[in-house]
Amino acid sequence: MKVGIIGSTGYAGAEIVRILLNHPEAEIVWYGSRSYVDKKFSEVFANMFQIVPDICKGEDMDKLAYEVDVIFTATPQGLCASIVNEDILSKTKIIDLSADFRIKDVNIYEDWYGITHPSPEFISEAVYGLCEVNRDKIKDARLIANPGCYPTCSFLSIYPLAKEGLIDMNTIIIDAKSGTSGAGRGAKVNNLYCEVNENIKAYGVASHRHTPEIEEQLTYASGQDVVINFTPHLVPMNRGILVTAYATLTKDVSEDELRNIYTEYYKDEQFVRFLEKGVCPETRWVETSNYVDVNIKKDKRTNRVIMMGAMDNLVKGAAGQAVQNMNIMFGLPENMGLNFVPAFP
Repeated sequence: MKVGIIGSTGYAGAEIVRILLNHPEAEIVWYGSRSYVDKKFSEVFANMFQIVPDICKGEDMDKLAYEVDVIFTATPQGLCASIVNEDILSKTKIIDLSADFRIKDVNIYEDWYGITHPSPEFISEAVYGLCEVNRDKIKDARLIANPGCYPTCSFLSIYPLAKEGLIDMNTIIIDAKSGTSGAGRGAKVNNLYCEVNENIKAYGVASHRHTPEIEEQLTYASGQDVVINFTPHLVPMNRGILVTAYATLTKDVSEDELRNIYTEYYKDEQFVRFLEKGVCPETRWVETSNYVDVNIKKDKRTNRVIMMGAMDNLVKGAAGQAVQNMNIMFGLPENMGLNFVPAFP
């Protein structure tokens, strides 16, 4: 397959490059970048010296559609939606890593993201690319809305109990923490070393843009209208997301019964690892990999369940999941190019 990447010089785009360079069925022919046109990709990322000789090109998706089988758009919100059209989708497939097509209600998207959606006619067609849940729809899709990092980790941590109706969906509280790469590669004062180091802070309190995405997917899973409390935190590390979610149980079930449900749901999922009893997920054990580590604990005293997840925000939270989607779309083994072991230390 011939692949084009728009936004290849951002963190997520560069991670797609890293993964696809070891993919046996993919060839990157277009390294798109708004900021580094005509500059060598290896000058932007010196780890690619003598590995990627290509020059960065622009964002001409109309031209690119004639040259590739699939386009990854690792771009800010609004860009993909502003350039996609029926002619492009008739020639190639698109996997969009922004939020442009994740939320099905265009009014909710515009309220939370503060922009007018340029192509709402494609929202209903776009498939939400959460592979473990929607792979049957992904197979035939032309346009994939690659899930956000926080929503992926949050949803996979909660999904089995939401689907089984064992938690009160109106009691869900999600506490999440992310490394600084989640904010992207653009220069921002709040992400400078001295601003982040030796510090942890909440941000986007009661207003983070991933909130409606998590709510929408949990609504589909549970069959109920879901409203949650979601609070993300920035921690001084490069990669990783840790989610700790809380909810009240609706039935008197034991922890072992809850564990059996998770085991059943994820027994055939290579990239969701349900941990042994008593083991808490840690970001260091999933770093640079496509794995999500999940576990639960029942609090008998409060009749609540604590649902935990850890993953690499740039891999399973972005680039890895995008490649996983590509594999499904083209009938390849879902794990092709993704069988790498988490790096430690």
